[in-house]
Amino acid sequence: MKLATSLRSVSAAFLLLSTSFPATLSAAPAPSATVKAEAPASHPAFTVQVVGKGRPMLLIPGLTCPGAVWDETVAHYQKQYQCHVVSLAGFGGTAPLANREQFLQQVRDQLLAYIKTQKLNRPIVVGHSLGGFLGLWMSTVQPEAIGPLVIVDSLPFMAAVQNPAMTVEQAKPMAEGMRQQMSRGSMPVALARQTSASMMTDTARISQATRWSVASDPTTVAQAYYDLMTNDLRHDIARVQQPTLVLGAWAAYKQYGSTKEGTRAIFEQQYAKLPQHHVEMSEAGKHFLMWDDTQWFFAQTDAFLKQNSLARK
Repeated sequence: MKLATSLRSVSAAFLLLSTSFPATLSAAPAPSATVKAEAPASHPAFTVQVVGKGRPMLLIPGLTCPGAVWDETVAHYQKQYQCHVVSLAGFGGTAPLANREQFLQQVRDQLLAYIKTQKLNRPIVVGHSLGGFLGLWMSTVQPEAIGPLVIVDSLPFMAAVQNPAMTVEQAKPMAEGMRQQMSRGSMPVALARQTSASMMTDTARISQATRWSVASDPTTVAQAYYDLMTNDLRHDIARVQQPTLVLGAWAAYKQYGSTKEGTRAIFEQQYAKLPQHHVEMSEAGKHFLMWDDTQWFFAQTDAFLKQNSLARK
């Protein structure tokens, strides 16, 4: 199986980042300083940094990214919300778990436990890519524990992007092949940067994302990819009780013949069973919408939070 062909077959930029992780660049910069950091003893799959005041907001990054990917978002919301910024073990230079099996399920369960132990009252969950998937997954398991969701360019079943009839069993062989190949960590740095460039436009951001990618633990990234490709939430999301804003990207796929309408249709199809959802598509942003189309991202999220009476000082 050719790696590039496999990636094109899923036609999703949020999966491309998982392939760029050779360990030949310097480690990523640490997330910016915040008010306090939670001790990781009870949740080894992630660390949390907390900043701001108000209703709790949990921010979950995507594949290979630390919590620092949300720095601008935190700056925008910290006067209204208490931002709990998550960094997953093994991503962006953080230490990996010793046991990486069912990595995303470990993260899911520990995040739900974190919400309970920290006594967070139905926190808003903002998730990008893998983080968006985790937000959805948490909500299907404990709908009563989670507040409104903001899902940034993610889907309930990523393996079914091109084929809506795809099943988990059908996805497993390809996902397993990719997991084994990705675990080797042999992709050239130049290709890692090319991959980052497919998901964002700013040169400095591309460099930053590349550093995070190459500093990530290959085994963790490979397992996270496998977990994403072999979990189907399309039916489970019927249990989600809270309103959900889904922000989608399509501009990066123009060169492959994609259209805004066609990409929106994929989102609507996958989210069809989610009771209270609203899909908005960015006109020009690539996968990292909070970086690539920042004002649009804030406008959409601000309006959503205001509509749901969540903007509290």
